[in-house]
Amino acid sequence: MDGDGEELTAQETALYDRQIRVWGADAQRRLSKAHVLVYGMKGTISEFCKNIVLAGVGSLTLIDDRLVTEEVLSSNFLIPPDENVYGGKTIAQLCCDSLKDFNPMVRVFVEKGDLSSFDVEFFSKFDVVVVSCCSRSAKKLANEKCRKASKRVAFYTVDCRDSSGEIFVDLQDYKYSKKKMEETIECHLKYPSFEDALSVPWRALHRRMSKLYFAMRVIEKFEEAEGRSAGDVSEADLSNVLKLKKELCTAQSLNESHVPDALLERLVADTAEFPPVCAVIGGILGQEVIKAISGKGDPIKNFFYFDASDGKGVIEDISDLNAGK
Repeated sequence: MDGDGEELTAQETALYDRQIRVWGADAQRRLSKAHVLVYGMKGTISEFCKNIVLAGVGSLTLIDDRLVTEEVLSSNFLIPPDENVYGGKTIAQLCCDSLKDFNPMVRVFVEKGDLSSFDVEFFSKFDVVVVSCCSRSAKKLANEKCRKASKRVAFYTVDCRDSSGEIFVDLQDYKYSKKKMEETIECHLKYPSFEDALSVPWRALHRRMSKLYFAMRVIEKFEEAEGRSAGDVSEADLSNVLKLKKELCTAQSLNESHVPDALLERLVADTAEFPPVCAVIGGILGQEVIKAISGKGDPIKNFFYFDASDGKGVIEDISDLNAGK
């Protein structure tokens, strides 16, 4: 994601003329040379992929070996409704076919395999890695491998449940520029890893911390303890989830009111994605990835939450340096 590389072709300049006017030719050139990997093709990820393909990313690699189910169809608009075209294809393969139609100038590929099976060398091929549909431990492992890569790899996780969503961002040691009045200011941010961010004690976080942060952690812990895949919870699990919440709040010296039972009930009872929320979260994620690639504009540090029940988007900076502020 540095400034080196070939200039935009005449075809690229003509196709991306409007957005070049917004963020400049240098940002568009960086975008057209960037390689993005996504794991887990849920509705939010599909929105994100559409956004960066239309924006003109260099290449996009998809991983999702699952076959199509009714739940997947309800939120993933990239999968055609005609079952006759499935022919045993995975979700990633079907999404790949659709994305190529959005922008023929973007190379879209499919890889097969479980997220934990890929090594550091594999992740080093990409400038940006976005993961979804996986456990807390799988996210941690992927983040660790990205941090060990031979170059800086921007890492994101995204999770959308019912009408709420979460984005985590790790840009490691990140330098960027932003405009203030008529001058350009150079900025520098240091990000904690996924594991380091989650290791900050709950009692050290500020009092108005997003309740979604705690609720997501409780559900993640429950899924992992039960050996479930991400999103594999239902209303029948609610009593055990609430029991785990009580245990975690006691262990973390946090008042249980910070993790409302009603919020957990909503997230557990309906884990299916709400398409309008997918569009919001996918749009924010696309915007953040373009910022990271171009090196322009203030990025999110390091969690973002959106809840359609109140229509609010909240950024939470969670690291040892900011705990308690």
